[in-house]
Amino acid sequence: MARMVGPFPWEKVPGRLFQHIARLFLCIALFAVVGHCPGMLARILRLLPTSTIEGYEHPELVSEIFAKTVAAEPAGEWPEIRDTATVLDFGGACGIHYKLARREAPFIRWAVVETPAMVRQAAQLETDHLRFFESIEAAATWLGTIDLMHSNGAVQYTPSPIEMVRRLADLGAERMQWKRLFFSEEPIAERQRSMLIENGPQSERRFRLSTKAVAYERKSLSRSEFEAAHGAYRVESSGPDWFTFVR
Repeated sequence: MARMVGPFPWEKVPGRLFQHIARLFLCIALFAVVGHCPGMLARILRLLPTSTIEGYEHPELVSEIFAKTVAAEPAGEWPEIRDTATVLDFGGACGIHYKLARREAPFIRWAVVETPAMVRQAAQLETDHLRFFESIEAAATWLGTIDLMHSNGAVQYTPSPIEMVRRLADLGAERMQWKRLFFSEEPIAERQRSMLIENGPQSERRFRLSTKAVAYERKSLSRSEFEAAHGAYRVESSGPDWFTFVR
């Protein structure tokens, strides 16, 4: 099943009316910025004329995520990470999850697996404890023993999500933590579209107006097939779109 909702057909709107609508949206957008409402701003910008960039390898998307990650100061707690020494973070972008984890475990070793473009950009953030890799095998080699495999909203954007799940399970991490998974009873393959400014960590310190969108492919997982792919693991806890497995 394939689906995509396209942008509004602005070319059919009369010129003078279009100008009035554009001014109204701009006023609301500025209000959203001043009022620290990035979610509202993104929803408004989706209605405006836009250009679309393709995929996670695009330089503008990579730069957007990198800049936001550098500026971000994650808040909150992650108590279950405190006794963890090594983490393979699949799809961890420029290391935003590491920035939160190191507050709980300052000496944790963290390997992010990402696209080649993201790895090249994020390499300048590497330390003795944070590294970026293009393959899960290279990340696993650097870590040695893997205490935790962590993935947040990433595997559904790979060419074959269930095969990637199996490959990650084969690494033998002590625990596997999945968040923001995309499940469906029937297979879904869709072209997803979001605003460029919606990508990356959200921060009240960094606002900018952009009507560019990002499009990428997303594929669903069967919940039963996903569980079965974990072989020797057992489910420790789960929810509508998340799982934690232990050996």
